[in-house]
Amino acid sequence: MKVAVTSQNRKEVTEHAGRCRKFWLFDVEAGEIRRREILELAKEDSFHESGGDTPHPLDDIDVLIAGSMGPGLRRRMARKGIAAFVTQEKDLERAVALWAAGGLSPATPPDGSGEQGCADCS
Repeated sequence: MKVAVTSQNRKEVTEHAGRCRKFWLFDVEAGEIRRREILELAKEDSFHESGGDTPHPLDDIDVLIAGSMGPGLRRRMARKGIAAFVTQEKDLERAVALWAAGGLSPATPPDGSGEQGCADCS
């Protein structure tokens, strides 16, 4: 599985996935991290700036983990078949390990409460 984690500062999980331009990409097999690399997007390739129905550099990921994510981006990820998760965990590898162990909840509040981030990053 290919997991992308927002990390604008390249050191920890950061908020606002829609505007983030730096992502750590993790290859995860059998719950273990096999490889990781940084991906830095141009401003126009951030989710906020790019179109929701156009090809995107992160279209091949299976999972997106972020510190916060608006409802538009959650819908966009769902349309592309990408599972989206929000975490308060700041440590990159710990966040991926939590996801792999089933310890993160999907980024979709059942009642629409807890909306964070940009509503129009769709």
